[in-house]
Amino acid sequence: MGRFVEGADRSQVTLLPECLDDWVGDDNPVHVIDAFVEALDLGGLGFDRIAAKATGRPSYHPSVLLKLYIYGYLNRVQSSRRLEREAGRNVEVMWLLGRLAPDHKTIADFRKDNGAAIRKVCARFVALCRTMGLLQGAKVAVDGSKFKAVNNRDQNFTQAKMARRMAQVEESVDRYLRQLDSADRQEPSEAIAIKTARLKEKVVRLRQEMDRLAALDGLMRQTPNHQISLTDPDSRSMATSGRGSGVVGYNVQVAVETEHHLIVTHEVTNIGNDRAQLAPMAKAAQQTLGAEGLHVIADRGYFDGDQIRECVEAGVTVTLPKPQTSGAKADGRFGKQDFVYLSDQDAYRCPASAVLSYHFSCRS
Repeated sequence: MGRFVEGADRSQVTLLPECLDDWVGDDNPVHVIDAFVEALDLGGLGFDRIAAKATGRPSYHPSVLLKLYIYGYLNRVQSSRRLEREAGRNVEVMWLLGRLAPDHKTIADFRKDNGAAIRKVCARFVALCRTMGLLQGAKVAVDGSKFKAVNNRDQNFTQAKMARRMAQVEESVDRYLRQLDSADRQEPSEAIAIKTARLKEKVVRLRQEMDRLAALDGLMRQTPNHQISLTDPDSRSMATSGRGSGVVGYNVQVAVETEHHLIVTHEVTNIGNDRAQLAPMAKAAQQTLGAEGLHVIADRGYFDGDQIRECVEAGVTVTLPKPQTSGAKADGRFGKQDFVYLSDQDAYRCPASAVLSYHFSCRS
């Protein structure tokens, strides 16, 4: 290969093979994960299968799977199948797990069976950050993100979607019935008989689908928000920033400390908007930080008068923009924000420099 840097021969046998420590530096984050998990009382946190059974096939210790879960969280690897692949090819994961390679079903079951315990681990991490002085600030930023669920959009029904689906089925039934009428008016033949039988099968299937949709419509109308998801019952259809787009999933709320960008608290909701989440997230962050006074920053999607008042009563200062809901500009008129209040005159000045002074109050 000339003067290029050449790699080692893949078939070269070494007398003293390298150990995993040679491939993982001292400043690698996996050392922190290993030390953090080893210091936890997993039994006290509520993890299952801490004590091994005397009979049966040996299982993985919860600390092994917890280390893999935390590593995936830090490196944005959420899928259990991807974590399974990383355990077999990633040197960092090999070092962290001692070259153990659990399968994806084991990883998924661990997360499913230990959800409450994992939340307690997150609380312990926040407490550790507070002990290290990383959460001394009393300012957090709150925002929400839409996380897609495993529920397909075709398996989620709202009132509008159900009406469209039933209308489509009825239209298809009418079309097939018209084709049957047309076939009956033609001369009998083997091709016409086959076509007629096929059309009748389609009509039967569509009527069965209509019955299924009618049953789902009854269940949907019994739910509080008139929406139903078949695969993941807790997921909901939510609008996203794209025009005409949406996602069936969850609205994950996160409060982040502004100095070191550490997640203070989080909550998973199935409410599509953020208007009712400001006060709960502010109070949760206030309790986690142990701060009497807290400054919360959010976007205009959180603006709600009742939520802001609840925050103020709890000693939380809120900074967020007020949404522009007035239609004055669309009508060619000045909006409220275009007028300047003159405190010394107790009057308002309009953009045309005219002054409007107080005259009287009127009650109807």
